[in-house]
Amino acid sequence: MTKAALRKKYQSLRNDLNPEQIEELSLDIANQSLKLPIWNKTYYHLYLPIIHKKEVNTEYILQILQGKDKEVVLSKSDFENNKMIHFLLTENTTIKTNVWGIPEPMNGLEVPVHQIQVVFIPLLTFDTTGQRVGYGKGFYDQFLAQCSPETLKIGLSFFEHENKIEDILPTDIPLDYCITPTQTYRF
Repeated sequence: MTKAALRKKYQSLRNDLNPEQIEELSLDIANQSLKLPIWNKTYYHLYLPIIHKKEVNTEYILQILQGKDKEVVLSKSDFENNKMIHFLLTENTTIKTNVWGIPEPMNGLEVPVHQIQVVFIPLLTFDTTGQRVGYGKGFYDQFLAQCSPETLKIGLSFFEHENKIEDILPTDIPLDYCITPTQTYRF
C-alpha cells in the first residue's frame, strides 16, 4: 500500500481505540522495551504523545528512563523549517502544548543531535524492512539524517507490521527496531 492509504487506514484504526486500550497497549509497549539491548546508553530522545491523535503514551517509557537515571531529550518543533530543536528534560523544564497539540519543552539546555544515542519514534505503521509511515511532514527524517549512524532508531506502534510500504523515498530513514504491544521487531 502507499503511504497515503496506510495513513488513512491506521489513523482510522487508532481512532477506534478507547483511552483504556491506549493506556494498556502503551504499558505493554513499555514492558516490551525492557527486553531491548539499549539500556547501556546515556542520551534518549523521547516524544510526548499528541493526545487527539491517540499516539502511544510514552509516559511509561519516560518512567523507565528516569528510573534508570538516563538523560531524556525532548524536542520543540520549528514549523517554518520543518526541523526540531532538542532540549534536555530537567525538573525545571516547562512543557507546553503547541497549536498542533504537540507537548513541547519551552526552555532548557539544548542538546546537540550527535549526542543522542537512542530515538523513540512516533509512527502510524511500519513494514517488514523497518520503513515507517508518519504524518508526512518529514520532521523525523530530517532529524534522523543528522544523527550519528550508531544512533538507534526505535518505532512505537499499537499495531503489527504491513508487508511493504510501496512509495519509499531515498530520504526515508528506516528503523532499527519497532516495538508493538506483543513483540519487538529488529531490522
